[in-house]
Amino acid sequence: MEKNKLNILNKFFSRNTFRHCYEDGNDKIYGQVIKRYVDNSAEKTNLELVSEIYSVLEDKYRNEYYYKNTLLNKLLLGIHSVNTTTALTEFPIAKSKADFVLINGKAVVYEIKTELDNLERLESQISDYYKAFDHVAVVTCIENVENVKKKLDAMKRPVGLYVLQKKGTIKTIRRPEKYIDCLDAEVLYKILRKQEYEQIILKKYGYLPEVSAFKYYIECKKLFVEIPLEESYTLVLKLLKKRAKIIKAEYEQIPYELKFLAYFMGLREDDYKKIMKFLSEAYGGV
Repeated sequence: MEKNKLNILNKFFSRNTFRHCYEDGNDKIYGQVIKRYVDNSAEKTNLELVSEIYSVLEDKYRNEYYYKNTLLNKLLLGIHSVNTTTALTEFPIAKSKADFVLINGKAVVYEIKTELDNLERLESQISDYYKAFDHVAVVTCIENVENVKKKLDAMKRPVGLYVLQKKGTIKTIRRPEKYIDCLDAEVLYKILRKQEYEQIILKKYGYLPEVSAFKYYIECKKLFVEIPLEESYTLVLKLLKKRAKIIKAEYEQIPYELKFLAYFMGLREDDYKKIMKFLSEAYGGV
C-alpha cells in the first residue's frame, strides 16, 4: 500500500473522526476511506462499513490502533473486567509514553511494536516504564520476535513478551515478572494529577503544605518522596485505577472494532445514544 493510503487508515480510527461521525453524521476522512476501500457502500450501514475497514487493518495494515484495540478486547474485556481493571493509554512516564497500561491488583505496561515500527527506542522506553511500574511487557508481531528477544535479553530484566498472531490471538512467549529495582519516587510523583498527590499526602501526613502557589508543587514532592516506596507505589496504583470513566451498561453495546476508541473518549450517556444511532443508519456519504 502507498504511504498516503496508510496515513488515512490511521486517521479513520481516531477520536476526531469518530466524534465528527456521530455528532455531525459525517466526516471527510471517514468518507474518503469508505470510497477507497468499500464497494457498494450506499447499500450498507455505518456499522457494516466500520467492520469492513477494520478487516482491512486486520488483513493488510496492522497499525497501532489494531494492536491496542485487540489488547483491550482480549485482556481488559476478555480476561479481566471493566469492574475490576482500568486501562490507560499514551501514558507519560519520564521521557516516554506507555502505549497501554492495565491496572487491577497489579499494573502491567504493554509496549507495542507493530510490523510498521522500528525497535530503536525499545531499551530506553522499557527503562522509563520500570521507573513507574513493576511489570513491563512487549507486544509485537512474529517477524519481530527474535530481534525483540535479543534486546530484552541484553537488558537482563524480566520483561514479558507477547505475539499478536495473524489470526488476532495473543500468544505468550514469556510473562512479565515483578521488578522493583528501578522504581523512582520522583517519576511516580510526576505521573499524578494534583488532586491525586494531595490525597496521598493527606492520607500519610494529615496536612498539606501551607506555602505559596509557586512553592506548592515542590513542597508536596518533598513530602511524597519521603514515603516508603512500596507504600507510595501501592497508593499510586489505587488512584490510577480510579481514572476509568465509562458508563458500563452503555459501553457494552459498542462494537468490537470501536471498543478502544470508546473507552478513552469520556463518553456521556447522550454520546452513546448518538453513536448507536449513527452505526445503525445507512451510509450517507458520497
